[in-house]
Amino acid sequence: MVIEMTDLEKEKQDYRKTMMLKEPLPKVITKMAVPSIIAFLITSIYNLADTFFVSALGTNATAAVSVNASLDQIIMMAGSMLAVGAASYISRLLGAKKDEKASRVLSTAFFLALGFGTVVMVLGTVFMRPMVRLLGATATCEQYAIEYATYVLLVAPLMATTFVMNQCLRAEGSAMLSMIGMGFGGILNCFLDPVFIFYLDLGVAGASMATAISKLISFSILIFPYLTRRSLLRLSLRNFQCNRDIIRQIVSVGSSSMFRSGLAVVSAIVLNNIAGSISDSVLAGIGVSTKIMMFPFGIILGFGTGFQPVAGFNWGAERYDRVLDSYHFASRTAIIGAAVMGLLLAVFAGPLIVLFAETDPEMQMAGALSIRLQCLALPVHGWVAVVNMFCAALGNAKGAVLLSTSRQGTCFLPIVYPMAHWGGAYGVAAVQAAADILTLFLAVPLIRRVKRQVRAAHEAQDRAPLAV
Repeated sequence: MVIEMTDLEKEKQDYRKTMMLKEPLPKVITKMAVPSIIAFLITSIYNLADTFFVSALGTNATAAVSVNASLDQIIMMAGSMLAVGAASYISRLLGAKKDEKASRVLSTAFFLALGFGTVVMVLGTVFMRPMVRLLGATATCEQYAIEYATYVLLVAPLMATTFVMNQCLRAEGSAMLSMIGMGFGGILNCFLDPVFIFYLDLGVAGASMATAISKLISFSILIFPYLTRRSLLRLSLRNFQCNRDIIRQIVSVGSSSMFRSGLAVVSAIVLNNIAGSISDSVLAGIGVSTKIMMFPFGIILGFGTGFQPVAGFNWGAERYDRVLDSYHFASRTAIIGAAVMGLLLAVFAGPLIVLFAETDPEMQMAGALSIRLQCLALPVHGWVAVVNMFCAALGNAKGAVLLSTSRQGTCFLPIVYPMAHWGGAYGVAAVQAAADILTLFLAVPLIRRVKRQVRAAHEAQDRAPLAV
């Protein structure tokens, strides 16, 4: 029986390799993307579930949960850098049939992420009150913010390693396993929230406990295929190797994700402090709109993470024709899909915000306006995300860093204070949409250069037999 199971798993692993190179690109990208999209949607649901159930406790509690979104970004910073960098390198190594080295990359990224998460847990716990104030908590929501951060910090090491396992499972073509791990934890969180918050009467702390338990379950599910050898890659402390090549490859591509997460933290802190200086209602409204916009953003990101390993695998296998074709399919799909999602969400923005702020018109105004303006810019966001993933897939670290840091960094920070100064709550609500539009000026010239690079490699490959 063991031999039959081993043979079956080997057949599945061989199929995942040939799938990347031979199946029609729309089919393989969709197959890779759908589980990722579902996982991101479920994650968005349970992130919003915390806010929804906590909103029954009042605007101040809602503002506190919004502030703590930046804590998730801090935990994600190095975890996502290691995850994205490792996944990109692993896709190219598997395409080049270097499976053993791919396992060393996975193990190195995993244990480094575990160490980073532990550092965040210790420092965050020791400096809890200064941390939540820095993140944007006002005097009226500070205690709620502390209660929510307490239990999230306890699972920071698991959250950081979960990012690595999640991305690396996708890199090897196991998007379904990734979806199950992320999805089950998210669904569980939606059931635990009302139990801990209302039935056990734990309030905001209960929402934090529910989130922590859900993260633990996701970690357990994602590590299972590695421990039972149901994955292409092998996770082991013996495979941990901090050599120059592995670290350089991980950091060069993954730094784009770290900078993106880092700038997302900075921009969120800036925006939280500006919005909080106006009122807790504006702070809560912007926070809720951010959670709602995670749904279309999650679909776009899930689609991009399905596209990235396909492009990276074919780049490593020197199938340059499929590399370009995969980009063209992904960019068209992202633009059309984002336009449809933006239209639908803009129509229902008002009723959605009312669910979180029935008696707070200022919160309703700020949240609904922010959603509608971001929906207008959603097609731009979708296409730029594909270009960003394309750069990461090909190992173009500079391009990936440039785009990943633009939306909430180079295109956001220079305009946030002027827009808030001149427009008040309206300016705060509009700033993210304006930054999305500005990213076009960086993405258009970048994609032209990258496509020229791929075409040049393809032409050189076509000429090679003639030269021989």
